[in-house]
Amino acid sequence: MENKFIIETVDLKKTYKGKLHPTLNGLNLRIPYGSLFGLLAPNGAGKTTAINVICGLRKYDSGKVFIEGYDLSRDLKAIKPLLGLVPQDIALYPTLTAYENLKIFGGLYGIEKPLLEKRIDQLLELFDLSASRNSYINRFSGGMKRRVNMVAGMLHAPGILILDEPTVGVDAQSRMMILEKLIEINRAGTTILFISHYLEEAEHICTEVAFMDNGTIICQGHPGDLIDAHKPCGSLESIYLKLTGKRMRDTQ
Repeated sequence: MENKFIIETVDLKKTYKGKLHPTLNGLNLRIPYGSLFGLLAPNGAGKTTAINVICGLRKYDSGKVFIEGYDLSRDLKAIKPLLGLVPQDIALYPTLTAYENLKIFGGLYGIEKPLLEKRIDQLLELFDLSASRNSYINRFSGGMKRRVNMVAGMLHAPGILILDEPTVGVDAQSRMMILEKLIEINRAGTTILFISHYLEEAEHICTEVAFMDNGTIICQGHPGDLIDAHKPCGSLESIYLKLTGKRMRDTQ
């Protein structure tokens, strides 16, 4: 039977040197094909480590990771083109223009020039950045930088887009635009893994969410179903507080 999960981790464990407690403690994460999936956790819960492991950027101690049926431990070369990672930190050259940055990233992906030019044009238009293509990044607002950062991670048309806190530090208008574009991208066929501690955003856009705490998944499901199952909790924020005793924005 064909696997219905585009990303699956099985009993994934990772303990950093010098740490008493594991950062990933038997993580079992299952992300369905075509979902806009929210991985929700406070700072320090292990979500960024989990993403780095999934992308092949961080070694893990034990467990298994499967991406579109490929085993990460032996198929990393086949997995990498499937993934588009947009990190929390802005990974752009501030003294270059948006277009110059995207040309560099497209070159790193090995995209041929005619296709790269087409992709840059399409994505700049999608994120309402066409008029700013030749402006320098250091003159952009925080929200504009975030959008260019997202374009850079999508140039190679990945089937899986992974975004680590994509709305941190942006104004309300830019946040709403980013969330609306994520819905649009997902409906066009891209599976999205959305990592955040802003639960109201996930409640608004995600088709499925998973709560993470102390390196493991503690609850997963459709936002509406979870709220119905945990009455009288009326939001994902209140469910997380009920299950863990922690507020999502607290650090550990």
